[in-house]
Amino acid sequence: MFILTGLALLFTTGFRFSAAQVANCARNYTVQLGDTCNAISAAQKVSTYQLAQVNTYIDERCTNLVLGQVLCLGIVDKDCTETYVMASGDHCATIAVAENTTYDVILANNPNVDSTCDNLYPGEVLCVASKNVYT
Repeated sequence: MFILTGLALLFTTGFRFSAAQVANCARNYTVQLGDTCNAISAAQKVSTYQLAQVNTYIDERCTNLVLGQVLCLGIVDKDCTETYVMASGDHCATIAVAENTTYDVILANNPNVDSTCDNLYPGEVLCVASKNVYT
């Protein structure tokens, strides 16, 4: 019981876990209770890929977020804020048309997506900018 009380006290007194400074960070977000990478990505308009690439200490399954941790959401001049949240049945080709971009640009802005766009899952957040934001 003491450990749980101590932890609650630690978090309520303003203790913050801070990410290592990311050079040229364009914007930040502080992790809140119950956050997931997909929820942060959707709410803050940052692709799931970009969030992981900028914050390299986040594990592959995004299970190591810490309450109060400060995340960098994007790098200056390479920050995609035009996003789309995947739903069941979505495909890159139809998303590209709906978002006024191209299949190739979606793949360039989301290097985690395979060339056939078959490795996406509902809730994943894609960058749908009309140009390649990472070049």
